[in-house]
Amino acid sequence: MLAALTIATAVAALVLAAWCGFAAYRDQPTKDWHFMGMAVVSVMALAQLVIGVVQLARGEEPVKGTAIFVGYLIGSACCVPAAGFLSLAERTRWGSVTAAAGGVVLAVLQVRLYDIWGG
Repeated sequence: MLAALTIATAVAALVLAAWCGFAAYRDQPTKDWHFMGMAVVSVMALAQLVIGVVQLARGEEPVKGTAIFVGYLIGSACCVPAAGFLSLAERTRWGSVTAAAGGVVLAVLQVRLYDIWGG
């Protein structure tokens, strides 16, 4: 795994969570620019998925098991888009809370991926 990409994705996810959390604090639903931020974070997570799969295909092994590593990779690529779709369905402040929660979950998954890989 690329440690720099893992850290960048975790930090971007936390920034997204704070941004959406601030919108929820102001009693606002998610707006278009929040979805743009979610798209950027999702692209970063997808890049990490691709890099992880390529490293596995080259024969590199995570320290704590391949199956759990792949599961976390897939989960991290799906959590922010899923939160985005849920926040799109809920056009109140709770949509912003959902998007913020997705960002926090992605940051935690990044830390866990780094740990599973052996960092």
